[in-house]
Amino acid sequence: MRILKTSSNNLKAMHEAPGSHKQPGALRTIGEVSALLGLRQHVLRYWETQFPMLQPVKRSGSRRYYRPEDIALLRRIDDLVHREGYTLRGASQLLEQEASGGGAPRASNLLGYSDLNSGESMRKTLSKIREKLRLALEAG
Repeated sequence: MRILKTSSNNLKAMHEAPGSHKQPGALRTIGEVSALLGLRQHVLRYWETQFPMLQPVKRSGSRRYYRPEDIALLRRIDDLVHREGYTLRGASQLLEQEASGGGAPRASNLLGYSDLNSGESMRKTLSKIREKLRLALEAG
């Protein structure tokens, strides 16, 4: 039987997030970012299709490498979607408006409704939302 001797530093290193030993500005793999943010890799790949501003560096074999600004953007998306309740579409629109320096987004856009842009009144759109909420409450 072989006994491994480990120091407290080795034990600490085993429990740290993958890639945490890298310099702050270093590129991170999708596995490292997944572990760091607590998100699955397929979610990160899907978000790339939904958020045009998220473009990690891709090297041979389509291996993704995330820059610190990509990780910051992923954290922002995660906050918007999982903590603030935005839809992916609403979060994408908000981030695009923030990036362009635009004003506050319209509530209809954040909720995924584009009816107001086609001339429908605010009252009509809110009535539709209220009806959807009523039906969802009755079904639940």
